[in-house]
Amino acid sequence: MDKKTVLEAIKNIKKGSSKRNFKQSFDLIINLKGLDLKKPDDQVELFIPLHFEKGKKPKICVLAGPELVDEGKKHADLTITAEEFERYQKDKKAAKRLAGSFDYFIAQANIMPKVAQAFGRYLGPRGKMPNPKAGCVVPPKAQLAPLVARLHKTVRISAKTSLVVQCAVGREDMKDEEVYDNIHTVHDQLVHHLPNEAHNLDSMYLKLTMGKPVKLI
Repeated sequence: MDKKTVLEAIKNIKKGSSKRNFKQSFDLIINLKGLDLKKPDDQVELFIPLHFEKGKKPKICVLAGPELVDEGKKHADLTITAEEFERYQKDKKAAKRLAGSFDYFIAQANIMPKVAQAFGRYLGPRGKMPNPKAGCVVPPKAQLAPLVARLHKTVRISAKTSLVVQCAVGREDMKDEEVYDNIHTVHDQLVHHLPNEAHNLDSMYLKLTMGKPVKLI
């Protein structure tokens, strides 16, 4: 990936963008090739920590036993106690709304069976079950501040059913170099985890939320 080409694309995208009444995100679209997604070894699921924030802050929900409730209330957008799980088991609409409203779910490790029972059918298909790869399954007395800060700069790359992946890599008000750094980080981490590395990359595009994609590779 050529740095000069990417920086030029970022500049041109910003220049050609109409003013909006909100800060648009930069979205990276990556097309993969040469993978058989029916084979587990060819499937991709990565949580990539970036050096800079990626745009809109993710919404985080903590599923907590009694030991984690206070930490959850301090650092997350919503904390649901184990005693409240039954309500979501009985109310499918509330459970679906919850699954659609939050980007990451953090769970206390020793209540994971209860989490799976109450929320698995809603979070699982969306790829939102608390994931140890993202550090989202935590001990009962975990300190959540560092994890929440890291999740604000983490992107999830998942290619299990489609060879196209998309993730936010910045905002239009960020410095060009910061957006480039995030793109470079995603590209390098993804290539490193592909079976045939760069040979599994077909093409890569960058766009603003309301803009047209511009080819990078």
